[in-house]
Amino acid sequence: MVTYKSICPYDCPTTCGLLVESDGTRILKVKGDPADPVCKGLICRKMQRYEKSIHSPDRIMKPLRRTGEKGKGLFESVSWNEAVKTITGKWKQAIKEHGPDSILPFYYSGVMSLIHRNCGDALFNKMGSCELVKTLCASAKGAGYESVMGSTGCLDPRELGDSDFFIVWGSNMKATRLQSMADMVKARKNGKRVVLIECFAGEMADYSDHVLLLKPGTDGALALAMMHVLVNEGLEDSEFLHSETIGYADFKKTLHRYTPQWAESVCGVPVQEIIDLAREYAAASAPAIILGSGNSRYGNGGMTVRLITILSAFTGAWKKSGGGLCGCNPGGGPYVDHRRITRPDLRQRGGRKVNINQLAMALSGGEGQIPIRCLHIYGSNPVGSVSNQLGIQQGLGNPELFTVVHERFMTDTARYADIILPATFSVEQSDCYSAYGYCSFGVARKIIPAPGECKTNWEIFCLLAKSMGYEDAHFQRSEDDLLDELLGNPMQGLQNLSDEQHETLQKGGNISAPFADHTDWKTPSGKIQIADERQDRILPEYLESHGGNQPLQLIAVPSSDTLNSIFLEREELVAQRGLMMLEMHPDDAADRNIKDGDKIVAFNDLGEVGFTARVTPRIAKSVVAAVGIFKSSQSINRNLVNALHHERLSDIGEATTLNDNTVDVRLAM
Repeated sequence: MVTYKSICPYDCPTTCGLLVESDGTRILKVKGDPADPVCKGLICRKMQRYEKSIHSPDRIMKPLRRTGEKGKGLFESVSWNEAVKTITGKWKQAIKEHGPDSILPFYYSGVMSLIHRNCGDALFNKMGSCELVKTLCASAKGAGYESVMGSTGCLDPRELGDSDFFIVWGSNMKATRLQSMADMVKARKNGKRVVLIECFAGEMADYSDHVLLLKPGTDGALALAMMHVLVNEGLEDSEFLHSETIGYADFKKTLHRYTPQWAESVCGVPVQEIIDLAREYAAASAPAIILGSGNSRYGNGGMTVRLITILSAFTGAWKKSGGGLCGCNPGGGPYVDHRRITRPDLRQRGGRKVNINQLAMALSGGEGQIPIRCLHIYGSNPVGSVSNQLGIQQGLGNPELFTVVHERFMTDTARYADIILPATFSVEQSDCYSAYGYCSFGVARKIIPAPGECKTNWEIFCLLAKSMGYEDAHFQRSEDDLLDELLGNPMQGLQNLSDEQHETLQKGGNISAPFADHTDWKTPSGKIQIADERQDRILPEYLESHGGNQPLQLIAVPSSDTLNSIFLEREELVAQRGLMMLEMHPDDAADRNIKDGDKIVAFNDLGEVGFTARVTPRIAKSVVAAVGIFKSSQSINRNLVNALHHERLSDIGEATTLNDNTVDVRLAM
């Protein structure tokens, strides 16, 4: 038995370091790496038995071809040669009859490593196919932050030890920032206060000193009212704002409109709680706002983050160690040149752009576009995770659509495939990882051979490129060759490594990069941009969200038992999480004669979804929350929460607005 260093490949800000025990053919045990600069040995329970996923008896081991109706999950085994010829034959036919814009690659965060997540881009660039606009998660958040701070690095979570007051704003840290939870518990024991701002407090309420429950999509109103109080009571850092920002004087003139009384009518937080929070925030020396992503998934999501980011600078917190904002771009990079993976130079024609959040529209040929004829899905399960589930299923069921899915298990999306290609796990491939929540970078080398006939994404795309007749040298290399090229041509974040860090990357493991200088304003103006000339609204203001005609606002929140639609193959995790629940406030439940544990149906103009009711005071009134992503087989009517999500986009960033939908709820018949 040998112990190797590896890295968690899943959608989390951390890229936790792992110690993996193997006999050379199987993974025997997985635990956290105490030497990892970020997780320091602490990993979530999902990864503590990673080997159960890797060696699951339900894993797909051979290429499969559909034999029954789409969506029924009926397949037979075929050879790799036959699968590849079928795929490229369909591509060539589609290009000849409809052009390369009829072919859509579709991927997101099923694997978060740099090579195997992004390597398909090179092939589809060469082909000239559609370009996927990958804004499924938090691009409105990134756009809002960038409007104010440019590429200035925010706080790395490891810097929160210097903070003396915390606002956890829209973040279930237990599910998404586990490593920071230990620091938060320690901070509270040392007398530092934690205030939680949420629509649904859930698990985080137990780790907070005070909870403010607000209506979905109104976070910007609360931020504006807090800034109103700070200015009205002379608690802002006027000197800092005048010297280090652009647009403060003009923005200050608008704040008289945003009184706490106005904010209470908008967001539901009582006037005195708004005033008290603003005062407590101003009294802290180095307050930190830990910003989640859920509050950016609205029609006003970019503006919301813009306002919260401006608030984080209003007391001059950014000039203090541990002060400012955590949860956006922490800086530190770039580490490697992504273009060496994606090869945009291979594209000879501009492709039609398809937003990932509007897959149903693309499949149906909406907005005057030709329908997609060939869909290639990897690292994604759109039936379970992308807005308008029923529209996506209708599109996938079209007999004129040819769909390929790289997968390890029979997901709800894979059931609609014409060809399924058996994919690998992270321990069966080599790759590098850039954490999106920390200043860290790492390498994980292949530990065991892939079982059965499973292949890596890189191997699959090289086979397809060869079958398409593409002779570019890029497609004739191994993934280790590409990894060595990336490491041999480091970018800014890897320029000044020690010998020990170089050795870590060569052998495998994570290294810590220098933290960003939080007072080095990397913006076009060289200052914090309260006013941004690039925006339609140069000065920030309150915007309403999309909303809807139903009385209850629906939000989707992460689960700490599973991750997106990953780990649904693990029976113990699925059982631990339990039924598909819809969290409801007691008043909303009583109005509908609903009791805790009742079978209920949530519905709007898109569809109906069955849940089990969980009645709790930890949710704002007129709000319902669906926790986690499930399989269709776990649903009362096989519909999932995304069947209730519209395809509308955010104000900036072209992001999902999955939290910006309304529903009503009734007892199931």
